[in-house]
Order: sequence, then C-alpha cells, then structure tokens
Amino acid sequence: MKYYLIAGEASGDLHGANLMKSILKEDPNAEFRFWGGDLMQEVGGTMVSHYKERAFMGFIEVLLNLFKILNLIKHCKKDIIAYHPDALICIDNSGFNLRIAKWAKPNGFTTHYYISPQVWASRAGRVKTIKAYVDHMYVILPFVKEFYDTYDYKVNFVGHPLIDAIAQHTLITPDDFKNKHHLDDRPIIAILPGSRKQEIKKMLEVMLSIVDDFPKYQFIIAGAPSQEPGFYTPFIKKEGVHLVMNQTYDLLSLSNAALVTSGTATLETALFKVPEVVCYKSSAISYQIAKRVVKLDYISLVNLIMDKPVVTELIQHDFNTNRLKEELSKILDEYNRAVMFLNYYDLEKKLGGKGASDKTASLIVNSLKENI
Repeated sequence: MKYYLIAGEASGDLHGANLMKSILKEDPNAEFRFWGGDLMQEVGGTMVSHYKERAFMGFIEVLLNLFKILNLIKHCKKDIIAYHPDALICIDNSGFNLRIAKWAKPNGFTTHYYISPQVWASRAGRVKTIKAYVDHMYVILPFVKEFYDTYDYKVNFVGHPLIDAIAQHTLITPDDFKNKHHLDDRPIIAILPGSRKQEIKKMLEVMLSIVDDFPKYQFIIAGAPSQEPGFYTPFIKKEGVHLVMNQTYDLLSLSNAALVTSGTATLETALFKVPEVVCYKSSAISYQIAKRVVKLDYISLVNLIMDKPVVTELIQHDFNTNRLKEELSKILDEYNRAVMFLNYYDLEKKLGGKGASDKTASLIVNSLKENI
C-alpha cells in the first residue's frame, strides 16, 4: 500500500522515520512519499520537501512568509492527488497539516494524524475541525486523550515515541565522546538552545552568559541537525564551551545538568534523567499574543504531563543571567537532584512505556486492511 507522510521539523522527522520502520513490519511492500527530513529519507521512499524549507517560528515570521507557506500547501495538495495514497499521515506540525487534513477528506483521502495539534493548549475550537476532517487520531500524551474525551472524540493513546527513540539509540562511550570532541574531565552541562535560527539567536547568548560562574564544569552546545556548525561560531567566545553537532542523545547521556529551550527537548532531557532548567523567550509581540491565546499553567512538557512544577521555567523577562545562574546552582545541589529524579521516574510511567510507533503502525495498517 501507498503512504504519504507530512512532517514539519526535526522531531517530526524522527517520529516519522520510526513510524515508517514500524509500517514496514506490518506491510513489507509499503511505498512511501513524504515531506520530512534525513531520517525519513534513510528509511526509504521519495522525499518531496525537506522540513528545513518550512522552519518558520512565531506569529511574525509566519506572517512574513505567508505567501511561501500558501504555495507549499498548494503544491502539497497537487502532489497528494498525483500520488493517490492509501493513507495520508500527518505528523504534528498543525499549522500546515490541519489545512491539508481539512482539504483531504472532501477529496476522498483517509487522514491519519499522529501526534495531535496542541488544541489542549490554545484555540480549542479547532477540535471541531479535527472531528470533521481527521479520520484517525493517535495521541502520545495521556492528558490529551482525556481532553478529547470531553469533546466526545475517540482517539488512540499510543504512548510517547521518544521512549522508543531513546531505547533504540546506541550511545557512544564516555571516553570516545570526550576524545572525539577534545573534552577534559570536568562534569558536563548541556545547552540545548532549540533548532530554529530565530530561537537559537534569542536563547544562546543568555545561556552562555553564566559560563564563567561555573568554572568546575564544561558547557557543550547541542547543535541542531537543521543548522550548519558555522552558525554557532559567533556565540562561542569563551573557554570551556564546545559545540557537538547531531549528537544530542550522546550528550545528554553524559551530562550532569542542562539548560533547555522549551519544546520536545525538555522531555528528552527528562527521559535521560538529566536535571534541567527550561528556558523560553520570543519577540515581545509574539509573547503578548501567546499570553492571550495559550491557556496553560506551564510551558514545558515535563510540567504539563506531571501537572506540577517539576522543572523550573524561565520565561521571557525571567530568562536572564541572574535567574539562570540561580536556578542552575539549585539543580547541581544533590538534594534537589534527587527530588527531580524521583519525579522523572513517575513521568516515564505516565507516558505508557515502549511501542508507540509499532502501536500506531498497526492501527493504521489494520484500518486499511478493513477497508479493502
């Protein structure tokens, strides 16, 4: 059978690739065409567009690139018609994918949505659109299923795919990692500033401003696969700061603590049991808009899932050198670390264990077989 997948960023590429591998277990003759990235390309099939072409962040940037986005959506629709897949699989990326889903069903395509849009965070009115146009929804967070239940919309909770991704990753040895990147023996503090240029520029300078206050540690920046190493060079001005490209999991496995930009990386860090401070800053206009749209007590996935402040969140004006220094000092304290570890173990239990990709693939393929 033929599968058309649409993923819009690095995390979507990761989860899309693992889903494709799982689909092949269920359907060895599966054919793939997709909008994704390098990881999906490694699995096989035809890539129509790389997610780097659609890496727009924030309300203002989306508005500035609206014409390009609309052209990409138009092209995607034409390509789906030409390919005529048995299953259209949207992966996260709600701004793009909900528009495709809304178009797809009236045009005769069955839509599967893997990793729900964050309707539980803002614009809950989109549930009406999802109920009308998404045939099958697969959610990865337990509270999201509970949210949809209140709208009488049946979804499948499959567990979180990050658990599988981490379990499948073969970690480098500490000595090999240190030798490869010319590191010394000091404990490591990981810096995860995000994946898009705009957020990295906003986050990294402040994150690195505290390096001199922690001379007993070495700081390592996790370079995103969507960026070139040279992009980070202007930010690395101090001794004890290193850049590691495309090895975030290896880095986290060896880190004592982490400074993490809000997003999927906050959950990845927690699953590696690394104490973290969550950071976020956007433009003043985007922040004011978000404050009025997003109705949540927390911004990090860790706190949202646990429904309590497990990790400190430094948002907008609170994200500054003094607060960052203070909060990093706290998570280097042994007692605070022990409390965080216990919460991390509870977090993993709530996520439902391994097998998200396999469960989703089985549900998708079986639904297709039922309609043959």
